[in-house]
Amino acid sequence: MGREFELKYAADQAALEILKGRYPNLRVISMETAYYDTPERKLSARRWTLRRRRENGASICTLKTPLPDGSRGEWEVEAPHIEKGIGDLCACGAPRELAVLTAPGVIQICGARFTRLAATIELEKSTVELALDSGALLGGGRELPFTEVEVELKSGDETAAVAFAQALAAEFGLKAEAKSKYRRALDLAKGDT
Repeated sequence: MGREFELKYAADQAALEILKGRYPNLRVISMETAYYDTPERKLSARRWTLRRRRENGASICTLKTPLPDGSRGEWEVEAPHIEKGIGDLCACGAPRELAVLTAPGVIQICGARFTRLAATIELEKSTVELALDSGALLGGGRELPFTEVEVELKSGDETAAVAFAQALAAEFGLKAEAKSKYRRALDLAKGDT
């Protein structure tokens, strides 16, 4: 299991443009995400996120689960469709309960389509990925545009990652985003946005 620790901020397009200039070696990743749950929403009830994301054509299935410290457990496998992904996720250490909960089948409940510009940044005591995301959340037949900045800890000290993210937020007037893309797309699908 990997552990995901990231800080997410709502941003405007102007801030993204300035950041693009500051970090000119950004990788371009085209992402199309489908989020899945059981018809009874058994995964959402546990605050689990099951997704299949196409990243520049590669099909990556992911399960995220909450951890007591506020970060998330994360498992990822390359798989051509979500059903194979579920089996492969369990085989690589994701909770076996996933296979039991999803045995009757899963349905797509919402999604996202966006472009990510990403850079790996070496800080004094950690390595982070800076991601500039711009696109749309999808749910309930509707689309909601979004732009955001993410700082994800890849290795090292969380404190250094937090300081880097907070400095960006202060400089560019970024607002902390408490909800994941999945939660915001789910709200859209439910008509809560």
